Amino acid sequence: MTRWTLTALGLDVVPSLRPLTYPGRPATGPALLTGPELLPLTPGPMPLGGWRMDGADGPPLDPALAALGREPADRRHPVLAVGSNASPAQLAHKFAAAGGLSAVVPLVPVRVGGVAVGCSGHIGRHGYVAAAPYAAPGARTTLVAGWLDGHQLAVVDATEFNYRRVLLPGDRFPVTLPSGERLRGAYVYVSKWGVLTGPPGGGPPRPGGGDQGTLLATLLAGSARLRALLGPGPRDWVERAAADPERGEAGTRILAEEGWVERTVGLPAYDPAAPGALTYGDLRPL
Repeated sequence: MTRWTLTALGLDVVPSLRPLTYPGRPATGPALLTGPELLPLTPGPMPLGGWRMDGADGPPLDPALAALGREPADRRHPVLAVGSNASPAQLAHKFAAAGGLSAVVPLVPVRVGGVAVGCSGHIGRHGYVAAAPYAAPGARTTLVAGWLDGHQLAVVDATEFNYRRVLLPGDRFPVTLPSGERLRGAYVYVSKWGVLTGPPGGGPPRPGGGDQGTLLATLLAGSARLRALLGPGPRDWVERAAADPERGEAGTRILAEEGWVERTVGLPAYDPAAPGALTYGDLRPL
Protein backbone atom coordinates (compact mmCIF):
# COMPACT_ATOMS: atom_id res chain seq x y z
CA MET A 1 0.00 0.00 0.00
CA THR A 2 1.28 3.44 -0.93
CA ARG A 3 2.12 5.43 2.19
CA TRP A 4 2.86 9.15 2.11
CA THR A 5 4.02 11.02 5.17
CA LEU A 6 2.74 14.56 5.65
CA THR A 7 6.36 15.73 5.60
CA ALA A 8 7.06 14.06 2.24
CA LEU A 9 3.90 15.60 0.82
CA GLY A 10 4.75 19.08 2.12
CA LEU A 11 1.61 19.05 4.29
CA ASP A 12 3.28 19.04 7.71
CA VAL A 13 3.07 22.78 8.57
CA VAL A 14 0.58 23.46 11.39
CA PRO A 15 -1.13 26.86 10.93
CA SER A 16 -1.86 27.31 14.64
CA LEU A 17 1.91 27.10 15.27
CA ARG A 18 2.85 29.25 12.26
CA PRO A 19 -0.03 31.74 11.93
CA LEU A 20 1.07 33.43 8.72
CA THR A 21 0.77 30.07 6.93
CA TYR A 22 -2.98 29.96 7.69
CA PRO A 23 -5.10 28.18 6.42
CA GLY A 24 -2.36 25.68 5.64
CA ARG A 25 -2.27 23.23 2.77
CA PRO A 26 -5.38 21.07 2.38
CA ALA A 27 -5.74 17.48 1.29
CA THR A 28 -5.96 17.69 -2.50
CA GLY A 29 -7.61 14.33 -3.13
CA PRO A 30 -9.54 11.66 -1.24
CA ALA A 31 -7.32 10.11 1.41
CA LEU A 32 -7.27 8.53 4.84
CA LEU A 33 -5.37 10.56 7.41
CA THR A 34 -3.75 8.31 10.01
CA GLY A 35 -1.89 11.05 11.89
CA PRO A 36 1.57 11.26 10.32
CA GLU A 37 0.48 9.83 6.96
CA LEU A 38 -2.08 10.21 4.19
CA LEU A 39 -3.13 7.02 2.43
CA PRO A 40 -4.70 7.60 -1.02
CA LEU A 41 -8.34 6.63 -1.44
CA THR A 42 -9.94 5.83 -4.80
CA PRO A 43 -13.60 6.83 -5.25
CA GLY A 44 -15.99 4.25 -6.66
CA PRO A 45 -19.69 4.06 -7.49
CA MET A 46 -20.47 2.74 -4.00
CA PRO A 47 -20.75 4.62 -0.67
CA LEU A 48 -17.56 5.94 0.93
CA GLY A 49 -16.94 2.86 3.08
CA GLY A 50 -16.47 0.79 -0.08
CA TRP A 51 -13.95 3.08 -1.77
CA ARG A 52 -10.62 1.36 -2.29
CA MET A 53 -7.39 2.18 -0.54
CA ASP A 54 -4.40 2.61 -2.86
CA GLY A 55 -6.17 1.90 -6.15
CA ALA A 56 -8.45 -0.83 -7.45
CA ASP A 57 -6.51 -3.66 -5.78
CA GLY A 58 -6.44 -2.18 -2.28
CA PRO A 59 -8.81 -3.01 0.57
CA PRO A 60 -12.06 -1.06 0.95
CA LEU A 61 -12.03 1.83 3.42
CA ASP A 62 -14.28 0.24 6.06
CA PRO A 63 -12.12 -2.89 6.51
CA ALA A 64 -9.05 -0.62 6.63
CA LEU A 65 -10.69 1.43 9.39
CA ALA A 66 -11.66 -1.75 11.24
CA ALA A 67 -8.05 -2.99 11.05
CA LEU A 68 -7.06 0.23 12.81
CA GLY A 69 -9.77 -0.29 15.43
CA ARG A 70 -11.76 2.73 14.21
CA GLU A 71 -15.37 3.53 13.35
CA PRO A 72 -16.67 2.76 9.83
CA ALA A 73 -17.64 5.57 7.48
CA ASP A 74 -21.41 5.24 8.07
CA ARG A 75 -20.98 5.99 11.79
CA ARG A 76 -18.90 9.12 11.19
CA HIS A 77 -20.05 12.73 10.82
CA PRO A 78 -19.32 14.61 7.54
CA VAL A 79 -17.97 18.07 8.43
CA LEU A 80 -17.02 20.64 5.79
CA ALA A 81 -13.81 22.58 6.38
CA VAL A 82 -13.59 26.18 5.16
CA GLY A 83 -10.25 26.94 6.83
CA SER A 84 -7.45 25.08 8.56
CA ASN A 85 -9.54 21.99 9.38
CA ALA A 86 -8.87 21.05 5.75
CA SER A 87 -5.17 20.86 6.65
CA PRO A 88 -4.16 17.31 7.65
CA ALA A 89 -1.39 18.73 9.86
CA GLN A 90 -3.80 21.02 11.72
CA LEU A 91 -6.24 18.18 12.37
CA ALA A 92 -3.52 15.82 13.55
CA HIS A 93 -2.18 18.55 15.83
CA LYS A 94 -5.62 19.18 17.36
CA PHE A 95 -6.13 15.52 18.14
CA ALA A 96 -2.61 15.08 19.53
CA ALA A 97 -3.19 18.08 21.82
CA ALA A 98 -6.39 16.41 23.08
CA GLY A 99 -4.49 13.70 24.91
CA GLY A 100 -3.33 11.82 21.83
CA LEU A 101 -6.80 11.18 20.38
CA SER A 102 -6.86 9.08 17.22
CA ALA A 103 -6.22 11.15 14.10
CA VAL A 104 -7.65 8.54 11.72
CA VAL A 105 -9.97 10.58 9.48
CA PRO A 106 -11.17 10.10 5.89
CA LEU A 107 -10.71 13.40 4.04
CA VAL A 108 -12.59 13.98 0.78
CA PRO A 109 -12.73 17.14 -1.37
CA VAL A 110 -16.40 17.72 -2.25
CA ARG A 111 -18.37 20.23 -4.30
CA VAL A 112 -20.70 22.44 -2.28
CA GLY A 113 -23.43 24.58 -3.82
CA GLY A 114 -24.58 27.92 -2.46
CA VAL A 115 -21.66 28.47 -0.08
CA ALA A 116 -18.56 30.64 -0.43
CA VAL A 117 -15.57 31.19 1.84
CA GLY A 118 -14.98 34.56 3.48
CA CYS A 119 -13.05 35.85 6.49
CA SER A 120 -14.43 35.73 10.00
CA GLY A 121 -15.04 39.09 11.68
CA HIS A 122 -12.72 38.32 14.59
CA ILE A 123 -9.06 37.81 15.46
CA GLY A 124 -8.41 34.29 16.72
CA ARG A 125 -6.32 33.20 19.68
CA HIS A 126 -3.42 32.24 17.41
CA GLY A 127 -3.33 35.74 15.93
CA TYR A 128 -4.73 35.08 12.48
CA VAL A 129 -8.05 36.04 10.91
CA ALA A 130 -9.68 32.72 10.13
CA ALA A 131 -11.95 31.73 7.27
CA ALA A 132 -15.73 31.57 7.61
CA PRO A 133 -18.54 30.46 5.27
CA TYR A 134 -21.44 32.52 4.00
CA ALA A 135 -24.37 31.87 1.68
CA ALA A 136 -23.70 32.70 -1.96
CA PRO A 137 -26.51 31.65 -4.30
CA GLY A 138 -25.11 30.11 -7.45
CA ALA A 139 -21.65 29.52 -5.99
CA ARG A 140 -19.92 26.18 -6.47
CA THR A 141 -17.08 25.73 -4.01
CA THR A 142 -14.69 22.85 -3.41
CA LEU A 143 -14.26 22.13 0.30
CA VAL A 144 -12.61 19.26 2.13
CA ALA A 145 -15.04 17.15 4.14
CA GLY A 146 -13.66 15.28 7.12
CA TRP A 147 -15.53 12.19 8.33
CA LEU A 148 -15.11 12.53 12.12
CA ASP A 149 -16.01 9.99 14.76
CA GLY A 150 -17.89 11.17 17.85
CA HIS A 151 -14.78 11.81 19.97
CA GLN A 152 -13.07 13.72 17.16
CA LEU A 153 -16.19 15.80 16.56
CA ALA A 154 -16.30 16.80 20.24
CA VAL A 155 -12.64 17.88 20.12
CA VAL A 156 -13.09 19.98 16.98
CA ASP A 157 -16.26 21.53 18.44
CA ALA A 158 -14.24 22.55 21.51
CA THR A 159 -11.54 24.21 19.39
CA GLU A 160 -14.10 26.13 17.32
CA PHE A 161 -15.48 28.25 20.17
CA ASN A 162 -15.82 31.29 17.90
CA TYR A 163 -18.06 29.24 15.63
CA ARG A 164 -21.27 27.23 15.82
CA ARG A 165 -21.61 23.90 14.03
CA VAL A 166 -24.78 23.82 11.91
CA LEU A 167 -26.29 21.34 9.48
CA LEU A 168 -26.52 22.51 5.87
CA PRO A 169 -29.63 20.96 4.30
CA GLY A 170 -28.79 19.26 1.04
CA ASP A 171 -31.79 20.65 -0.82
CA ARG A 172 -30.45 24.22 -0.40
CA PHE A 173 -26.72 23.54 -0.18
CA PRO A 174 -25.96 20.40 -2.22
CA VAL A 175 -22.83 18.48 -1.23
CA THR A 176 -21.56 16.16 -3.95
CA LEU A 177 -18.82 13.57 -3.49
CA PRO A 178 -16.33 12.70 -6.28
CA SER A 179 -18.35 9.52 -6.82
CA GLY A 180 -21.40 11.62 -7.72
CA GLU A 181 -23.20 10.76 -4.49
CA ARG A 182 -25.11 13.76 -3.14
CA LEU A 183 -25.61 14.02 0.61
CA ARG A 184 -28.86 15.06 2.25
CA GLY A 185 -26.82 17.38 4.47
CA ALA A 186 -23.40 18.05 5.99
CA TYR A 187 -22.07 20.06 8.89
CA VAL A 188 -20.13 23.31 8.72
CA TYR A 189 -18.84 25.79 11.32
CA VAL A 190 -20.41 29.25 11.03
CA SER A 191 -18.67 32.22 12.68
CA LYS A 192 -20.43 33.90 15.60
CA TRP A 193 -18.81 37.16 14.43
CA GLY A 194 -20.05 37.30 10.85
CA VAL A 195 -17.69 37.89 7.93
CA LEU A 196 -15.43 40.73 6.81
CA THR A 197 -16.64 42.90 3.96
CA GLY A 198 -14.61 44.67 1.29
CA PRO A 199 -14.22 48.39 2.04
CA PRO A 200 -15.21 49.33 5.60
CA GLY A 201 -18.88 50.14 5.84
CA GLY A 202 -20.11 48.00 2.99
CA GLY A 203 -19.28 45.95 -0.05
CA PRO A 204 -19.43 42.19 -0.62
CA PRO A 205 -17.77 39.70 1.72
CA ARG A 206 -14.01 39.65 1.49
CA PRO A 207 -12.74 36.35 -0.01
CA GLY A 208 -11.15 34.04 2.53
CA GLY A 209 -8.64 31.24 2.37
CA GLY A 210 -5.92 33.27 0.64
CA ASP A 211 -2.56 34.53 1.84
CA GLN A 212 -2.85 35.56 5.48
CA GLY A 213 -0.07 38.12 5.30
CA THR A 214 -1.76 39.92 2.42
CA LEU A 215 -5.08 40.00 4.28
CA LEU A 216 -3.55 41.43 7.44
CA ALA A 217 -1.54 44.00 5.47
CA THR A 218 -4.77 45.16 3.80
CA LEU A 219 -6.55 45.52 7.13
CA LEU A 220 -3.61 47.40 8.63
CA ALA A 221 -3.47 49.76 5.67
CA GLY A 222 -7.18 50.52 6.06
CA SER A 223 -7.25 51.27 9.79
CA ALA A 224 -5.05 53.61 11.82
CA ARG A 225 -6.46 52.08 15.01
CA LEU A 226 -5.44 48.57 13.94
CA ARG A 227 -1.96 49.80 12.99
CA ALA A 228 -1.53 51.39 16.41
CA LEU A 229 -2.76 48.28 18.18
CA LEU A 230 -1.24 45.47 16.11
CA GLY A 231 1.08 46.96 13.47
CA PRO A 232 3.09 47.93 11.69
CA GLY A 233 3.18 44.66 9.74
CA PRO A 234 1.48 41.25 9.53
CA ARG A 235 4.15 39.49 11.60
CA ASP A 236 3.73 42.08 14.34
CA TRP A 237 -0.04 41.51 14.16
CA VAL A 238 0.05 37.74 14.72
CA GLU A 239 2.75 37.92 17.38
CA ARG A 240 0.99 40.63 19.38
CA ALA A 241 -2.47 39.12 19.08
CA ALA A 242 -1.27 35.62 20.03
CA ALA A 243 0.76 36.88 22.98
CA ASP A 244 -1.99 39.10 24.40
CA PRO A 245 -5.61 37.87 24.09
CA GLU A 246 -6.93 41.25 25.23
CA ARG A 247 -5.15 42.92 22.33
CA GLY A 248 -6.79 40.46 19.92
CA GLU A 249 -10.19 41.15 21.48
CA ALA A 250 -9.62 44.89 21.11
CA GLY A 251 -8.78 44.34 17.44
CA THR A 252 -12.01 42.39 16.99
CA ARG A 253 -13.96 45.31 18.46
CA ILE A 254 -12.22 47.73 16.09
CA LEU A 255 -13.20 45.60 13.09
CA ALA A 256 -16.85 45.85 14.12
CA GLU A 257 -16.76 49.52 15.14
CA GLU A 258 -15.12 50.62 11.88
CA GLY A 259 -17.67 48.77 9.72
CA TRP A 260 -15.54 45.90 8.44
CA VAL A 261 -18.05 43.23 9.51
CA GLU A 262 -21.33 41.89 8.09
CA ARG A 263 -23.15 39.86 10.74
CA THR A 264 -25.77 38.25 8.49
CA VAL A 265 -24.30 35.37 6.50
CA GLY A 266 -27.46 33.66 5.21
CA LEU A 267 -26.67 30.19 6.57
CA PRO A 268 -28.80 28.13 8.98
CA ALA A 269 -28.78 29.36 12.57
CA TYR A 270 -27.36 27.31 15.39
CA ASP A 271 -30.08 25.34 17.16
CA PRO A 272 -29.08 24.25 20.69
CA ALA A 273 -32.18 22.03 20.84
CA ALA A 274 -31.22 20.08 17.71
CA PRO A 275 -30.86 16.31 18.15
CA GLY A 276 -27.45 14.65 18.33
CA ALA A 277 -25.10 14.93 15.39
CA LEU A 278 -26.20 12.98 12.34
CA THR A 279 -23.89 10.50 10.68
CA TYR A 280 -22.99 9.78 7.08
CA GLY A 281 -25.36 6.81 7.36
CA ASP A 282 -28.15 9.23 8.25
CA LEU A 283 -27.26 11.71 5.52
CA ARG A 284 -26.66 9.45 2.55
CA PRO A 285 -29.24 9.63 -0.26
CA LEU A 286 -32.31 7.45 0.18
